[in-house]
Amino acid sequence: MEAAARVIARRGVRGLRVEELAAEAGVSTALIYYHFKDRAGILRRTLEFINDRAASYTTDRAPDAAPLSPRQELEQALLLELQDDEVVRENSTAWGELRASAIFEPHLREDLARATLIWVQEIAELLGRIAPMATAAGLTLAAERLTGLVEGLSMRWLSGILPLAHARELVLDAVDAELERLDRR
Repeated sequence: MEAAARVIARRGVRGLRVEELAAEAGVSTALIYYHFKDRAGILRRTLEFINDRAASYTTDRAPDAAPLSPRQELEQALLLELQDDEVVRENSTAWGELRASAIFEPHLREDLARATLIWVQEIAELLGRIAPMATAAGLTLAAERLTGLVEGLSMRWLSGILPLAHARELVLDAVDAELERLDRR
C-alpha cells in the first residue's frame, strides 16, 4: 500500500500503471491483481491506507505526553495535516490526486465522500467539546469549512504557492473564527 501511495503521489491516478506499482512494491503484477482484482480495487485500498495513515499521524501521541485541551486537540488534528514530513507530503499529494481523479472516475466518489464525512465528523466532535452548546448543524458546517480549508491550503503548500508557516497560521485564524461564530449562535 505504501508503494501504491508513492506511485499515485508521483504519477497521479491516471498515470498509475500496475507494472510500475509491482516494481515499486517488489512483487509481481500477478500478485497485485490477486490481492486487488482490478485498478478500482487498488485505488479503493490505497484510499483506505492513506486515511488510516493520516489518522495515525494526526492522533497518535506519546504515552507520557501531557493531555491536550479540546482546543489543542482540534488544532493538532488540523495542523498535523500540514507538516513538512515525507509521509505527510506523500499522503496529502496522493489524497489530492485521488480527489481530483474522482471527477473522471465516479467509482471513487463514494469512497472519497465516506472518508471526508468521517474526517468532518471527527472535527465536529472536537468542536463540540470546545463549544458544547453549539448545534449539531453548526458544528458540522464549521467542521466542513475547516477541513475544506486544510485540503485547499495543503494543495497550495504542496505546489509551492504558499509557505507552510503561513498555511498553518491561516488554519489557526480559521479555528478562531469558527469558534467565535459558534459562540455567537
